[in-house]
Amino acid sequence: MKNIYQEILNSKKANKKLLAILLDPDKLHLESISILTEKINQSPATHIFIGGSSFNGNHLDELITNLKSKINLPFVLFPGNPSQISNKADGILFLTLLSGRNPDYLIEHQVNAVPILNKTNLEIISTGYILIESGNETAVERVSKTKPLDRNNHEYALQTAQAGEFIGNKLIYLEAGSGAKLSVPNEMITLVSQNINVPLLVGGGITSQQQIQDCYNSGADLVVIGTAFENDINFFKS
Repeated sequence: MKNIYQEILNSKKANKKLLAILLDPDKLHLESISILTEKINQSPATHIFIGGSSFNGNHLDELITNLKSKINLPFVLFPGNPSQISNKADGILFLTLLSGRNPDYLIEHQVNAVPILNKTNLEIISTGYILIESGNETAVERVSKTKPLDRNNHEYALQTAQAGEFIGNKLIYLEAGSGAKLSVPNEMITLVSQNINVPLLVGGGITSQQQIQDCYNSGADLVVIGTAFENDINFFKS
């Protein structure tokens, strides 16, 4: 499955909103995949993101192969480090943690990923990743050893997003973090979406379908839901 990015661009142009379910391999078990995949197939999801802040990469190939045999959606890697790269997926968000100043997440992990990526057929999508303060310390903050941006400083978040676009990022991802207490402010989403030209992804701290809709209404092109679905696989039942 190719041209994932082009499909995201086409959807943005047509104002068709997208939804990704983020699966953390550390929390997935092969014996319970059938129930999970059934619920995903009943949901409005358009993409599957897979990855975690601290996952070591074990059984990732087998996991994705099993999931793909039951789900006909694009599988996109959302890696915390190069060990989370699998050629069984369709694409990868090639992330740069724009909100932090830890060189490992600005360039070191990316450089180390190149020899691995060169042996795959993954569609590589350059993504500017911006962590936003969420009321509690998230796994991304802990693992990356970086601080999130002030959730009240919308202008600086916009500057950071625009810098990512100027650098050449094809996507901008505003992220409150897995298990965040507070989601990305809608006002920030609106400001960023109105002042960048590339698609905008938003995730973290989203616990209801109304919040998903609020993100769309504020300008998000693709919303990512993770923890809420992990905690309740009937999240989309209504």
